[in-house]
Amino acid sequence: MLDQCLEGLNIKPDGVYVDLTYGGGGHSRSILDVLSDKGKLIAFDQDDDAVKNKIKDDRLILVKSNFRFFRRYLKYLEIDSVDGVLSDLGVSSYQFDEGSRGFSYRFEDQLDMRMNQSGDVTAADVLNEYDEKALADVFWHYGELRISRKLAKAVVARRTSAPFKETNDFLNFLKPFVKQKPEKFWAVVFQALRIEVNEELEALKEVLSDLKYVLSHDARVVVMSYHSLEDRIVKNFFRSGNVKGKIEKDMYGVVLNPFKVLTRKPITPSEIEIKKNSRSRSAKLRIARFDKAKAKAIYEK
Repeated sequence: MLDQCLEGLNIKPDGVYVDLTYGGGGHSRSILDVLSDKGKLIAFDQDDDAVKNKIKDDRLILVKSNFRFFRRYLKYLEIDSVDGVLSDLGVSSYQFDEGSRGFSYRFEDQLDMRMNQSGDVTAADVLNEYDEKALADVFWHYGELRISRKLAKAVVARRTSAPFKETNDFLNFLKPFVKQKPEKFWAVVFQALRIEVNEELEALKEVLSDLKYVLSHDARVVVMSYHSLEDRIVKNFFRSGNVKGKIEKDMYGVVLNPFKVLTRKPITPSEIEIKKNSRSRSAKLRIARFDKAKAKAIYEK
């Protein structure tokens, strides 16, 4: 949904924009195509492979970092405000297709799943070191698995004799728990582990909470998510102006929210796009506009 993302950003040629998820550089390249010589784009990615493929363009600053630290880096770069922020959440196609990264159950390789290859915790570490309750919480909160406790108990019992190391071994272990299409079940379990390894939901909440400090008036925020956990956070944030999703009002009943939702319902990919890229099937795109004057009135009381 590249066109919808660009339309949502409402790019000003001389503006300053942030791509929180550089990945393969597709969105960044399209933003640069619209910017003038005075425009600027700051992109973030913690993946070494993504950073190696930096677009050669003086208007682009590519920061190797988790996007949760974007505000800190903007301050370091002496950028006070930006005109738009884009985030394409989740795992990039490259990461899914590179078997050694361990993101996909399609490949026989190490249970890694780190978006930052320098990270301390891998998926294997989660399976082999978390206690039973912590594991159950991961499967429940990030996979919404009804058998989270049963699965966690089985993981702890199995690892005492043979620690988990590779994807195929883990898939074989999961076979007795499959009550639906295997691929769907595997995807949910892998999703839960990946979110835990990379602290994805915590990072997303931090980013959303920091937006109010860096957005210029009428700036756009464009977020594309791929599963209900992310989408729920984004939806509630745009609706309420806070990551708790709690609607707060002043004494006159006016909602204290500097964001105006521009997508009453999330934008989803067309059938044509799904045929071209089956992974886009679950994508949901939400867009909001920022009112700086209203934000000042809310936060500077």
